[in-house]
Amino acid sequence: MAELDTDLDHIIPSSVLPPFWAKLVVGFVSLVCFARSYDGDFVFDDSEAIVNNKDLRAETPLGDLWHHDFWGSRLSSNTSHKSYRPLTVLTFRINYYLSGGFHPVSFHVVNILLHGGISVLMVDVFSVLFGGLQYTSKGRRLNLAPRSSLLAALLFAVHPVHTECVAGVVGRADLLGALFFLLSFLGYCKAFRESNKEGTHSTFWVLLSILLGAVAMLCKEQGITVLGLNAVFDILVIGKLNVLEIVQKVLHKDKSLENISVLRNGGLLFRITLLASGGAGVLFVRWRIMGTGPPAFTEVDNPASFADSALVRAINYNYYYSLNAWLLLCPWWLCFDWSMGCIPLIKSVGDWRVIALAALWICLIGLIRQALCSEDSHRRRILTLGLGFLIIPFLPASNLFFRVGFVVAERVLYLPSAGYCMLLTLGFGALSKHTRKKKLIGAFVLGILFINMLRCVTRSCEWRSEERLFRSALSVCPLNAKVHYNVGKNLADKGNQTAAIRYYREAVRLNPKYVHAMNNLGNILKERNELREAEELLSLAVQIQPDFAAAWMNLGIVQNSLKRFEAAEQSYRTAIKHRRKYPDCYYNLGRLYADLNRHVDALNAWRNATVLKPEHSLAWNNMIILLDNTGNLAQAEAVGREALELIPNDHSLMFSLANVLGKSQKYKESEALFLKAIKAHPNAASYHGNLAVLYHRWGHLDLAKKHYEISLQLDPSASGTKENYGLLRRKLEQMQKKDV
Repeated sequence: MAELDTDLDHIIPSSVLPPFWAKLVVGFVSLVCFARSYDGDFVFDDSEAIVNNKDLRAETPLGDLWHHDFWGSRLSSNTSHKSYRPLTVLTFRINYYLSGGFHPVSFHVVNILLHGGISVLMVDVFSVLFGGLQYTSKGRRLNLAPRSSLLAALLFAVHPVHTECVAGVVGRADLLGALFFLLSFLGYCKAFRESNKEGTHSTFWVLLSILLGAVAMLCKEQGITVLGLNAVFDILVIGKLNVLEIVQKVLHKDKSLENISVLRNGGLLFRITLLASGGAGVLFVRWRIMGTGPPAFTEVDNPASFADSALVRAINYNYYYSLNAWLLLCPWWLCFDWSMGCIPLIKSVGDWRVIALAALWICLIGLIRQALCSEDSHRRRILTLGLGFLIIPFLPASNLFFRVGFVVAERVLYLPSAGYCMLLTLGFGALSKHTRKKKLIGAFVLGILFINMLRCVTRSCEWRSEERLFRSALSVCPLNAKVHYNVGKNLADKGNQTAAIRYYREAVRLNPKYVHAMNNLGNILKERNELREAEELLSLAVQIQPDFAAAWMNLGIVQNSLKRFEAAEQSYRTAIKHRRKYPDCYYNLGRLYADLNRHVDALNAWRNATVLKPEHSLAWNNMIILLDNTGNLAQAEAVGREALELIPNDHSLMFSLANVLGKSQKYKESEALFLKAIKAHPNAASYHGNLAVLYHRWGHLDLAKKHYEISLQLDPSASGTKENYGLLRRKLEQMQKKDV
């Protein structure tokens, strides 16, 4: 569109118009915006999707990726979110393999580079959307809108709403989905490269575009919507459909309607049929793989979708749309999570927030009217394509077809923001055209780009650590219980229990049914020996959610501490009933049985823990110690050797087995294990003390004296070591007297 490019002459200088330089500028700017996040930690959802996801590890067969969801759960599981993104998980696995473990730098660098590549591709996409599709005789596509495509790509590259996708590693799903979305669109454009004759196309490129759309969907669900955008582009740009003309003829019952060339274009109808059938086929296959059941979301995830009134649901959905539009327009108030009371429900039309709905629809109706009724055919086409790019990729997140598990999510705006950037560029062109102060408009646009870049940098810094990320949300969503919960959890992980308690209490106050906050708060109170309140909280948590296995186990631990052994056993059994593979619960059940002197039951419980989790060091250790204390030295030795074969570098197991071997008078082997344990953990007073006892029995009195003294230096209050050291000194004194 040459006219729009002329209007932007004072904003985009001609020196950066050659395609190579335009892409270089866009790529460089996109990398600068988010480069600060390269050395960030794994934050928020990264823990579940990456660190705790067994699908990334080499021992998991690659074939399992096709049967698991994004978080590593089986798609057939009732707890699965049905987010089927195997290709994204595959890239995480490759990252893990190449970097030699969970090193976040490599994961972040890939995300940053992906955004840079997508931003560069946007130059080509916008050049088609703004300037149309025209090829030279050699099949090279012409860029008829260099200025507008560059400005729109720059606006896209620096938009702060993209920070979640780029700085959060799990945002790679959106990045990969967008990459293949754009490749599918550009591939569809190549279907019309071969010939200048209307109605002709390359079926190969159409089919390849459908395949790339399927690949995009296997990265992120909304990738499949590219087929809808391709269809709109085909009808408007290739078919040159005049929607206004058709509407007018329909209203006037004009008999010439059947003569409209688009409706008689067999090639167009064939391509649309291919897109529709390809999309339906891909969705059917995905539906079969996922299973027929929808994902199970709770009311706190998306409260509007659980409202009884259809009017309340409609009002709130539209309010959510207006919030998404506001994030595109003014991306200053950004939050990692918008659920759990962050956005209270609108329950009546008297709520002042209804104004936001009205403003959204006034703007949309105005844009749609211009898209249909503008006398300028190029303007109509750009507005329609811009609205299409804004709305079509957003449809899967709109709650129109199925319930989604969030209220507002910045990540789903990654692709729709391209449509917004198109409309904004068109607006800047119109503004520049109708004003004489063109330099002022240019300065305004450059100011927006610069401010957005600064916001990207500051927001990327917030995403570098969980503490910064969670605290940044307190000012944006102070009513969000999950924000307070995450701040509290972060503080608890750092050992600041007093501050953590304050945030957990606020989370429970904001959401009295927040069982995870109750569970974590109960755990801290248990550790602080505030057992009564801990029991009340955990009892309430399991009352609200009877299948909450972790809360049942923690309730059992509290009841055990309160000497309510029968109730504790029942709580442990209930936890195991709801989570059959629960090694930690078997471990705690074993401790209960040991306290009750039910030694066989204790050993069986700990054995179950080690079967479910072979690296469960505490369970192995307790088995060895119990068998040792009950005089079953041979069995204790066998269990100790079995444990060390599975966990060869565990110094606590070396220590326990060394004690058993010493009692069995296998002094040499016991000594070797003690020394190995001390090498791994040199400041353990008990390790030196028990090695001293071994030397004392063995008759190596000088070595015994040396390690008694080291042990007492590390722990001067150890009464047993003091007593043994006193005995040794008296024996040494007696030996000296005899020598004299």
